[in-house]
Amino acid sequence: QVQLVESGGGLVQPGGSLRLSCAASGLTFGSYSMGWYRQAPGNQRELVARISNVGLTNYADSVKTRFTISRDNVKNTVFLQMDSLKPEDTAIYYCASASNFWTLINIQTVPYWGQGTQVTVSS
Repeated sequence: QVQLVESGGGLVQPGGSLRLSCAASGLTFGSYSMGWYRQAPGNQRELVARISNVGLTNYADSVKTRFTISRDNVKNTVFLQMDSLKPEDTAIYYCASASNFWTLINIQTVPYWGQGTQVTVSS
């Protein structure tokens, strides 16, 4: 059974930083691509960043210069370093995984999801 458990969310002031973690189990982590998504109230869930099993990365334009996705294939964990946070980054952040890097683009086809962690950017 695949489990994805996010941590690291919280309340931060504008301009601050947070580092999200997602611990994976029940899958051959090194063979899977991983993604971070977010959903703000009233909005659709959107892809924020993704990383392939060999480290290829891709970002949404809104976060490209501020967020960094990385992975540790020994600890079966994927990270999202978020810097220069803005109020519009406030959302629930979800970790997800798929066997194919391109599958992560289409939310409807992503098979495995975590429960999410709340990120609030406010003064």
